[in-house]
Formats: sequence, C-alpha cells, structure tokens
Amino acid sequence: MRNDAQKKGPRRLLVFTDLDGSLLNHGDYSWEAARPALGRIRDLGIPLVICTSKTRPEVELIRKDIGLTGPFIVENGGGIFFPREYEEFSIGGSVVMDAYRCIPLGIPYARIRSFVEEAAKEFPVRGFGDMSVEEVSRRTGLTPDQAALAKAREFTEPFVMEHAEDLPALERTAHLKGLIITRGGRFFHCMGFGNDKGGAVARVTEIFSRHWQEGVLSMGFGDSPNDFPLLKAVDMPVLIPHDDGGYEDLDLPGLTRAPHPGSRGWNEAAEAIIKDMHAGKRRKKTT
Repeated sequence: MRNDAQKKGPRRLLVFTDLDGSLLNHGDYSWEAARPALGRIRDLGIPLVICTSKTRPEVELIRKDIGLTGPFIVENGGGIFFPREYEEFSIGGSVVMDAYRCIPLGIPYARIRSFVEEAAKEFPVRGFGDMSVEEVSRRTGLTPDQAALAKAREFTEPFVMEHAEDLPALERTAHLKGLIITRGGRFFHCMGFGNDKGGAVARVTEIFSRHWQEGVLSMGFGDSPNDFPLLKAVDMPVLIPHDDGGYEDLDLPGLTRAPHPGSRGWNEAAEAIIKDMHAGKRRKKTT
C-alpha cells in the first residue's frame, strides 16, 4: 500500500454510517430528513458504507430504498459485503456469497446461539432466536415482515436481559468462550472477538486506500456504545444524540456532535462537514 507521502492530491472521502438512531430515526426508522445530504453525497460520487447491527436482508432492503450501491457491513462488523460493482477491487480473504464477495470477520451464528441457550440457564436472557416474529416486531417497532428479516442472523445475536446487574458476570462467561457482549440502542449483542465495527471499518478503508491513489479521508456516524469502535476508526467522527438530546460519553479528537437526533442531525452534520471540506477547511483527527 502506498503511504500518504506518495499519494497525490486531496484524499477522497469515504463515509460510514450506523443506521438505527443515526441515519434512521429511533422511533419510526425514517431516513427522509437526511435526503438532502444523501443526494449531495451521491452527486459527489462519495461511497456511503452502512455499518450496522442489522442483518444482510435488512440492509439490502434499506440500500434499495435509499438507492445505495456501495459495500456494507452487517451485524456489528460480522461480515463485510462488496457488491459486483466493486469487482475490480482487490479484496483479500473474501468468499463468494450470493451476489457479493464477503469478508467474514465474525463466527457462525450457530455457535452464538449455542452460547445464548446455555447462558439462559444461569442468566435471564432472551435472544432473537428465542423470540417469535411477533415478539421481535413488538420489541423493535418493525413490521412483521421486517422483523422476520431481523431474525435472519449470520454472525450475532441481539438479546434482552431481565436484570442489568447480571451483565458483568455474563460478560465474563462470554469471554471464556471467546465471545463479547456490546450494547446497542435497543438490545445487547453477543458476538465473536473478531466481530467489531472498528475492525470492519478499518478493513474497508484499507481496501479503498489501495484502489484510490489519492488516499482516503473517512467520516463516520454513530450514536451508541457499539458505534464507538466505528467512530474511533475514522478521521472525522460524528456523534448523533439520542431522542432526549443527550449524548453518549465519548471524547475523541475532532469529534463533531450532531445538533439533532436521528436523520435530521445526520443530515445537518454531513452537509456542514462536506461544505467545510469544499471550502478548504478539512476536519480530521489530531493526535
């Protein structure tokens, strides 16, 4: 890979985004308020890479709805999917999965489910695999059809805990099995050690950097603790507030705090940063 000193011209922008509570509103899952910035990003030819806890079937529907064609990261970094439009990219460690080349960073779902079932004998936890489509729909606000897609797991298991004070003990038990627990906007998530949004973002950035001679300048959006690795992996991190206006406790160099929750805050932060970049005021991390 060429180093920055060898690259010529300004680096090209690559955008990563969480979905729930970030690009999508927490309550109604709408992205409409972000339409202006999304159009701007599309017009400028900037790849927008979804990086979410959602499953591949869920992301496929959202990409189609928004009109995205770039690669995407599912289940908190469990898998990176490059569509056919990126066939000229050199993607090491990938396997063909349907219409994609996939880099599987996580471990198979069957192993995750086995742990959750065993842990449930000691801790009052319920994973998506324990829930009906109707229960997932009720807990998430998704339609039954959408909830069925949310249950189509490949790398991770979202779950709820009856007693939050049991979390440290559950985390210790998971670590002994080579697994980790993280917290998202609505659920806890159980996954393998290699399953990490930050690692997936770094991998995608490195792949683009090999292809783009100018180099990559990355921007990322997130709102919850399981987005922290994503935000730490990009040059320009953007933290979205929750619906009550409060922010997660995160302090990063160059961190931008969006002014509003959900898609409205996403839109305003993206528009402002891109405008500043084109005016020559590049925002990035300083160390």
